[in-house]
Amino acid sequence: MTPTLGCRPAWARDAVFYQIFPDRFARSERVAKPSNVRTWSSPPTPQGYHGGDLWGIIEHLDHLVDLGINAVYLTPIFQSACNHRYHTHDYYQVDPMLGGNEALRSLITAAHARRIRIVLDGVFNHASRGFFQFHDILENGPDSAWLDWFHIHAWPLVPYDGGRPANYTSWVNNRALPKFNTDNPAVREYLMQVGEYWIREYDIDGWRLDVPVDIRTPGFWEEFRSRTRALKPDLYLVGEIWREAADWLRGDRFDATMNYEFAAAAIAFAGGDRVSKALVSNRSYRPFPGTDAAGYAQRIEQLQSAYGWETTLVQFNLLASHDAPRVVSIARGDKATLRLATLLQMTYPGAPCIYYGDEIALRGAKRYDRPHRDPDARWPFPWHDTSSWDRAMLGYFRELIALRHACPALRSGAFHQLHAKGQQYVCLRRDDSDTLLVAVNAAESPAELRVPVSPHLVDGQPLAAVFGSETHATVAGQHVQLPVPARSGAIWRAIRQ
Repeated sequence: MTPTLGCRPAWARDAVFYQIFPDRFARSERVAKPSNVRTWSSPPTPQGYHGGDLWGIIEHLDHLVDLGINAVYLTPIFQSACNHRYHTHDYYQVDPMLGGNEALRSLITAAHARRIRIVLDGVFNHASRGFFQFHDILENGPDSAWLDWFHIHAWPLVPYDGGRPANYTSWVNNRALPKFNTDNPAVREYLMQVGEYWIREYDIDGWRLDVPVDIRTPGFWEEFRSRTRALKPDLYLVGEIWREAADWLRGDRFDATMNYEFAAAAIAFAGGDRVSKALVSNRSYRPFPGTDAAGYAQRIEQLQSAYGWETTLVQFNLLASHDAPRVVSIARGDKATLRLATLLQMTYPGAPCIYYGDEIALRGAKRYDRPHRDPDARWPFPWHDTSSWDRAMLGYFRELIALRHACPALRSGAFHQLHAKGQQYVCLRRDDSDTLLVAVNAAESPAELRVPVSPHLVDGQPLAAVFGSETHATVAGQHVQLPVPARSGAIWRAIRQ
């Protein structure tokens, strides 16, 4: 595949994202907290607050810089009555518990000074029971001035009693989330202006857009892209679509999707039969059953064929998120699965995203025999207990990210799959000045891989180990021998002669 660049933001090719769930990342003394906030180290619950805030993120930006992060995706930050803030009360007000609008402005200023971009989460399909216009309907019934902002079917509205009909449309029948009537021009204009406001007034760098497929109003997302891009031509737009979604990435709506299809393939290969089907059975992606290298390579080929190179270069490639179990949990506690999947992620074209805490192997679900529960992937970051950090994992992430930044070929170079047999996989990344081989051995025993490298490399050409190995290699007979220990991976760089 030959690298090209079109209407997608060029900076996304070079981005390494870090996803932050604000209530659980860091808590600052600058923001006064209500008395019933949970202690920081206590187990997360579906509705409890731990009191993380945006000032806390500012105070720990150096951790992100040290890790090699240059882009942050924040889950929703607008005023809300839930810890994840997908139930928006006010689209123009950052939640006071997070520090308010001043904290966001300070965060963006501090992040931009460190060359870190900020992407916000936009929830425009539905609001909340506390959203002013919907609350007005609850208070005034048929006399409300805002009836046509939502889908009202009968009276009275029943927003809390699950034993009676709600009488209004809500997202996935969750009556806490009344669905906007985006066919109403006034609603549509309101949401467009929200999208524009945070770009114009706060200089955000992108939007991650929640459940976009559920907004079926023709032209909605095309207009959103046109209007927001008019304000910031390199704005990054990511749609939360779990399936293969090439039809959404034709240049008229989004630049990328949350690439759960890549995550599923990488985890299925890296984890193999360790993957807990029960844990992910209630999610919208399928990192099961475990697959071999050939199965992984085939899925990668399908994804690249579906999206094309230009889109592949800026896809949002995650392995975990607030909506999915952590990789170590999916693999029943096996940390090697996280290391291998991360090696695949960081050497694949697109923008990799680390879910907060994965770099220290932050705990997730401890029971693997039942469906995932969201709080299990939302533990607070243990700043107070650095002894709990997996320092080896942190070093692994740092070294791998640093190599990605140092090697343009790993970000935007051509991509070729050279070897996919059994549990061993090798790909090549190449640009005009650099060639790298990435080898992964997902098996329980060491492997000596004989990899065909013609026409990319020539006989006699040496390769220097640059990650995960100290053994160098030389091309002979149009092949190269790569020794890879069990459950590990390595990267070699071709030496030009």
